Amino acid sequence: MSLKTFGIKGLAESEVHASRTKYGLNELEGKPVSGFTNAMLKLVKEPMILLLLAASVIYVISGNYSDAIFLSSAIVIVSTISLFQDSRSRNALEKLKKLAQPTCKVIRNKEFIEIKSIEVVVGDYLVVEEGTLIAADGEIVHSNDFSVNESILTGESLSVFKDKDKKDNLIFSGTSVASGLAIAKVTSIGNKTKLGLIGVSLNEIQEEKTPLEKQISDFVKKMALAGLAVFILVWAINFFKTESILDSLLKALTLAMSVLPEEIPMAFTAFMALGAWRLMKTGVIVKQMKTVETLGSATVLCIDKTGTITENRMSLAKVFSLENDLPSYPDSFTDEDLKVIEIGMWASEPIPFDPMEIALHDMYSKSTLPDKRAEFSLLHEYPLSGKPPMMTHIFQDKNGKRIIAAKGAPEAFWHITNLNYTERLKVEKVIQSFSNEGFRVLAVAQCTDDVKEFPATQQELAFKLLGVLAFYDPPKKNMKNVLQNFYQAGMQVKIITGDNKTTTTTIARQIGFKGFEKSLTGDELMKLSDEELDKVAMQTQLFCRMFPEAKLRIIQSLKRVNQVVAMTGDGVNDGPALKAAHIGIAMGNKGTEIAKQAASLILIHDDLSKMVDAVAAGRKIYANLKKAIQYIISIHIPIILTVVLPLALGWMYPNILSPVHIIFLELIMGPTCSIIYENEPIEKNAMLQKPRSLSFSFFNLKELTTSIIQGLVITAGTLAVYQYAVSMNWNEEITRTMVFTVLVVANIFLTLVNRSFYFSVFTTIRYKNTLVYIILALTILMLCLLLYMPMVTSFFKFQQITPYQVGISISVGFLSVIWFESIKLFKRVRKVNVNV
Repeated sequence: MSLKTFGIKGLAESEVHASRTKYGLNELEGKPVSGFTNAMLKLVKEPMILLLLAASVIYVISGNYSDAIFLSSAIVIVSTISLFQDSRSRNALEKLKKLAQPTCKVIRNKEFIEIKSIEVVVGDYLVVEEGTLIAADGEIVHSNDFSVNESILTGESLSVFKDKDKKDNLIFSGTSVASGLAIAKVTSIGNKTKLGLIGVSLNEIQEEKTPLEKQISDFVKKMALAGLAVFILVWAINFFKTESILDSLLKALTLAMSVLPEEIPMAFTAFMALGAWRLMKTGVIVKQMKTVETLGSATVLCIDKTGTITENRMSLAKVFSLENDLPSYPDSFTDEDLKVIEIGMWASEPIPFDPMEIALHDMYSKSTLPDKRAEFSLLHEYPLSGKPPMMTHIFQDKNGKRIIAAKGAPEAFWHITNLNYTERLKVEKVIQSFSNEGFRVLAVAQCTDDVKEFPATQQELAFKLLGVLAFYDPPKKNMKNVLQNFYQAGMQVKIITGDNKTTTTTIARQIGFKGFEKSLTGDELMKLSDEELDKVAMQTQLFCRMFPEAKLRIIQSLKRVNQVVAMTGDGVNDGPALKAAHIGIAMGNKGTEIAKQAASLILIHDDLSKMVDAVAAGRKIYANLKKAIQYIISIHIPIILTVVLPLALGWMYPNILSPVHIIFLELIMGPTCSIIYENEPIEKNAMLQKPRSLSFSFFNLKELTTSIIQGLVITAGTLAVYQYAVSMNWNEEITRTMVFTVLVVANIFLTLVNRSFYFSVFTTIRYKNTLVYIILALTILMLCLLLYMPMVTSFFKFQQITPYQVGISISVGFLSVIWFESIKLFKRVRKVNVNV
C-alpha cells in the first residue's frame, strides 16, 4: 500500500484535460451578464448623462448645433471617464476574487497536490480533512472517523458521520468537514452538484450596503432632490421673465448640472476597489469591501500565538520520559525517549499538516526505529476534544495488532492516567521548566489494554503517561516592531491562545508585549457573568488555554463595550469568533478553508506586519475619500451660487455660465477627486492618531462647515470679480471669462491646499503623487486654450482678456483658497503649545 495515497493512483494529466473538456470548470454559473454590460446599463441611468442629453436636444431644437455637438462630445467624455473608473474598479475586484479562490487537495499521478477548487474535475480523487470545505460532490472510497456538517443543504447543525461502507457514503459541495479525513471520487461539479441544482448561486446574493455607503448614497440623494427643487424654481423664474420654454429649461438644466455631485459615488467605488487591490499587492486579500472602510477604525487586535507571533516552524527541542530522570536533547535521545516520540507520532494524523505533527513524523523518520507506518492503518480516531484538549488514534496492522496512542495538553492526562503523587510532581516540574524556556509542551500517553469495543469518549480508555515533548517555535524577528506600530496607532493587542500561561507569558515577554503580567484562562473566563467579563476583557491582554466558546465570548464582550475588533485565526474552531469580529483575519498559509471562509481578510504569507499596512491603508483610504468629497462640496458651492445669484438678484449678466461651462468644470473635477486624491500617500501622522469611532459620521458638522466656508469664500471671490468687471463697464464676454478663470484657478489651488487639513501646502507639495502635477498641468493647458485660442474662446463665448485682467482673476482665485493655510498653521501651533 502506498503510504502517501492509500494505493490510489488518481487521474493523469491527459485524463484531467479530457474530463474538463467534457464537464467544464467546477463553478456555479449565474446569468452571463458581462461587467461591461452592467457598467453601460448603470451609465444610461446616470443623472449627469441624462441632463447632458436633455441639454443637447434643446440646443438642437434651438438651432444651436455647435453647443449640441460639444455637449454630445461631453457625453462621450464623461461616459469614457466613468467606464474607465468602473473598469479599474472591476478589474481590481476580479483579481481579488481570483486570488481569494479556495483550494483543495486531490490525488493525481500517485501524488497529493493542492489545486484551486475551480480546477477539480469529474473523476478526481478529492482529499478532505477537518477544517476544509468540500469542493465537489463525490463518493467516499476511504475515510477515518469522518463527519460532515451539511447545514448549508439540510439546515441541520449536527454533524453526520459517513463511511464508504455506510449507506450514506456521499459528500456534497459546499459542506464542511467536522472531523477526520476522507478520500472521495468526484461525481459532479459546478451546477451539476446538489448545491448547484437547488439554485444556490453567489450571483443571486445581494450584497448589503455598508454604513459609509449608505451615508454617501443618502447625501447624494438629498443633493439630487435639492437640485430638482432649484431646477423647478429657476425654470419658473426664467419662464415668467422670458416666456421661452426652451431657454428657461436650458438655464434650469445648467443649475441642475452644477448641483449634482455625481463624482461622489464614482469616487467611493474607485477608492474602495483600488484600496483593496493595493492591499492585495502588499499580501492582504480583502474578501469584503466593507472591511476596507472598517480597517482604520480597529481599536483592538486579538491574535493567536502559534504562527502569528511565532514562526510556526516547530522543532522538537527536548523529550522527557518518565523512565528517565532528566530531559534529553535530540543528539542524546535514549530508547525510552524514542518510545515517547514514536507514540506521539502514532497519535498524530497519518497525513500531518500541524507543525508539531510534522516535526514528530520527521523525527520518527530520522530515528533508528524501524518505520512501521506502511504496516498499520487508522482504525478509529477520537478528534481533538476536551478541556484541556487531547486526541487519540487507534491503528491496527493486518495481524490485528493495535497501537492506541494519545497526545494533548498535560493537564488532560492528570486524572485519566495512573500517575502517583511523586510522578506527577516530577512531570509538573519538567513542564514548568519547559514552559519557562518558551517551549510548547505536549504530553504523550499509551493504552496497552486489549480494547474490544471503543468507548464513547477517549477519556474512558486506560492510559499510561509515557512522557512529555517540548517543541520550540521561535518568535518572529519583526514582532517587537509590529507590536510597537499597533501601540503607536492607539490599538490594544490581546493574545488569545490555547497554550499554557507560562509558555505564552515567556514568549510575550520576549517580544515586548504589553500586559503579559496578567492573564486569564478559558475556564476562569466562562465562570464570569457578561458584566464581569466586559470589565475584565478590557483590562486583560493575555488569554490562555482558550477554547472556541471562550474565544467567542471575548469577541462579543469587546463589541459590547464599543470596541472595533480585529481577530486573527487559522483553525476550524476559530470560525465563530472570526465571523463575530468586525474584521476576521485568516492566515493564508496555515489557515483552514473554514477559517478563510469565515474571515473578511486573508494574510497571504501569515505575516502580521501586513496588518499594520492594512490598518494604515484603511486610514489612508478613509482620509483620502473624505478629502475628495470635501473638495467636491467646496468646489460645487461657488459653481451653484455663481449660476443662481446673478439670476435670482437680477444682475446685469444673469446667465453668466451655460451648460458648456459647467460640463467643462465637471470634466476637471471628476479626475481630480477620483484619481488625484485616490493616489495620495498616507499622511505622516495618520498612524499616530487614535482610531476613529465606527459610529463616527462621515459628514460631521465640523468638517462639513469647513467645506461650506471654503466654498463660500471662493464664491465671494468669484462674485467680487464679477461685480468688479461690471463696475469697469467690461462686457459680458470679458466678465464671463474672468469669472470662469477665477473658478478654474480656485479649483487648482483647492486641490493643492486640501491635500491635508493639517499640514502646510509646502509639506504636501513634497508628497509622492505625480498624478497631481499631470492633471493640474492639463487643467492649466486647457485654460490657456480657452483664453488664447480664438476658435475655442469664441465657442465658449469668452473674450481674450488683458494681462491685468488675468492677474486679477488668478490673484482672487489664489487668495480665495490660500487663506485656509492660516487655519492649518493655527492648528499646528496650538498642538505644539498644548504638548509643551
